[in-house]
Amino acid sequence: MNSPRARTFQSLTIRNFRLFAAGQLVSVAGTWMMVVAQDWLVLALTGDSGTALGMVTAFQFAPLLLFTLHAGGLADRYDKRRLLICANLTSGALALCLGVLVLAGVARLWHVCLFALGLGLVNAVEVPTRMSFVSELVGADLLPNASALSAAYFNAARVAGPAVAGLLIGWLGTGAVMLLNAVSYLATVAALRAMRPGELHRDGRRPERAPVRDGLRHTAARADLLLPMVLVAVVGMLGFNFQLTLPLLAKTVFHARAFDFGLLTTAFAAGSLLAAFVTTHRRGRPPAGLVTGSALAFGALETAAGLAPTYATALVLLLGTGFGAIYFAQAANHRIQLGTDPAYRGRVMALYTLVFQGTTPLGALLIGALSERFGARSGLLAGGVATLLAASVVLVAQRRARPAAAVTGGADEPSTRTSGEPAR
Repeated sequence: MNSPRARTFQSLTIRNFRLFAAGQLVSVAGTWMMVVAQDWLVLALTGDSGTALGMVTAFQFAPLLLFTLHAGGLADRYDKRRLLICANLTSGALALCLGVLVLAGVARLWHVCLFALGLGLVNAVEVPTRMSFVSELVGADLLPNASALSAAYFNAARVAGPAVAGLLIGWLGTGAVMLLNAVSYLATVAALRAMRPGELHRDGRRPERAPVRDGLRHTAARADLLLPMVLVAVVGMLGFNFQLTLPLLAKTVFHARAFDFGLLTTAFAAGSLLAAFVTTHRRGRPPAGLVTGSALAFGALETAAGLAPTYATALVLLLGTGFGAIYFAQAANHRIQLGTDPAYRGRVMALYTLVFQGTTPLGALLIGALSERFGARSGLLAGGVATLLAASVVLVAQRRARPAAAVTGGADEPSTRTSGEPAR
């Protein structure tokens, strides 16, 4: 396992993780096909309304804001594998219902909003459960590698899904794409059922109660967790609204067809995929400076993408923006997750999900309104500038915290490492 290639794919030597990755690759590809189809449907139903697109995005992410913290408690208390099976079956049923409505020609905007709300409720449980389940699949030693590979297959699917969706929408229509997405969830369900529960890395400390406030206290008491969490909140709310900004940029700035919109999304995803593979070589917990520096780079690239003068330039800049986005997200995820006591991991990752994705409804409404009033470019510019400002503030706070940490002997760092975590 000393060659670079072997280190990159080390987690795939574990059978349970191989099954999980294969099922997720199929399911996530279907999900990204669904994202393109849903966005295209909303724009067709509303005459290219950025406000309507922002409203649908808000419906989809609002449940994350309201229920994710409680769902993190479920992930700490109950069998994560069974929770994920139920979540994927429910998501498949929702996609099936909306696809049938579209094929029947009776779908309306409120149907799409209702589906988005239902999917958001499922995601409030599924996302933190899936994130914390990865450590059970591979153990603490391989968690950074497995997390990066998860981002890799997610973005591989993100490359393939939109490109295929752009072709299928023009050929079969949005309804057929939604039905394909419904079927894709069965791949994850089959993979989860085929796993060997006895090979999961469980510490046996499943609490009878898992109060949300205990997870919040654990995070608030640790500056090394709190500062990246604050940065993730701002970037997630304002910088990661690509589901809204990219279709508007494609249609209203570059007057692109569905296939060309798919290529913009694919360029972003290709950069994300490259970043995911780069981070597979990470071992141990990344330093605070890496998290903040990657946020600064991402903010600069997103701002530049918002100023792209041509479609070709936008493709190149979105490639870089996708790289910066995932590099930052992985660095923040690894710093938070590997610094957290395993007994709190479900709740802390639920908080991470809340601040990263649950704040999206607020950002989507704001970015949607800005795009409606000032044009599609303003959404990307607002996200990039906000990220630069937030990263600068966190950088100053980190520098001020270092003298205090030196006096207290580094009290903001965990007193004991997660089992198997190498020293930095």
